[in-house]
Amino acid sequence: MSKFENDLTRRKFLKSTCAASLACTFAPAYTAAMEPVVIKKTIPSSEELLSVIGLGTSRTFDVNIGSAASSPLVEVMQAFFARGGQLIDSSPMYGNAESVTGALLEKIDDKQDLFTATKVWIEGKDQGIGQMKQSMQRLGVDRIDLMQIHNLRDWQTHLDTLIDWKAQGKIRYIGITTSHGRYHDELETILQKQPLDFVQLSYNILNRTAEQRLLPIAQERGIATLINRPYQRGSLFRKVQGKPLPAWASEIDCASWGQFFLKFIAAHPAVTCIIPATSKLKHMIDNMGAGFGRLPDEPTRRKMIDLIETL
Repeated sequence: MSKFENDLTRRKFLKSTCAASLACTFAPAYTAAMEPVVIKKTIPSSEELLSVIGLGTSRTFDVNIGSAASSPLVEVMQAFFARGGQLIDSSPMYGNAESVTGALLEKIDDKQDLFTATKVWIEGKDQGIGQMKQSMQRLGVDRIDLMQIHNLRDWQTHLDTLIDWKAQGKIRYIGITTSHGRYHDELETILQKQPLDFVQLSYNILNRTAEQRLLPIAQERGIATLINRPYQRGSLFRKVQGKPLPAWASEIDCASWGQFFLKFIAAHPAVTCIIPATSKLKHMIDNMGAGFGRLPDEPTRRKMIDLIETL
């Protein structure tokens, strides 16, 4: 799949449904006289609140700084913060994404609620320390809010360093990540035994494997969760191509299929923050719309699953 295939696929759906005209508005359950309220979830280890919709940078931010491809990203990031976004997730694995994120942050005036999350993705203690210092420089910060061990790579070595760095105040939270459903058995053991604040994993309306063990363990152990691949790399939009959003979606304040998919995830009690990645302003605004209004209850989530599985 190409770098922007997900965005290209999604653009077709936003244009082909009546929800397109609503994509740049909020549809929350409040009167016109009331201000929209950002949905926030609690980080269990600290009780700190975090907006439920974050921003991923995989693929979409891997561009050359100062290039034509990087210019639209300024507006994307501005829209993210303007609509209550906080957590931006990156990794040294994502090419130029960390450096591009840092360069963009320099251009944003109002980012006081910024929550930086990145990863260590290398073998060896000294190499890990060097990579994490480089990530701070690239992001332009003196402290990382969340440092994660990427795909469990040399996790025993890096965990010792992260515990030490947290004690020194160089990072605020410790996390570990996986994707594609990889390493679930090993990750389950780690979550049960290690002092983690966050776990990042894949979860969406069709890929619900994490519901079986990982999400319940995270909830039981008081570990916050970051959710990647919420659109299954664009396959969810392909699945609903040409299908109208159900009328009852308005009951959970959904104005698009994208918000439908995100609200399904956000409603899970173990989910803390979802990190869809995009380089398109329209999609950023649409994503952030899922962080307002009502979330589905469990019977509605079941109804949402039934609908998607029958398409």
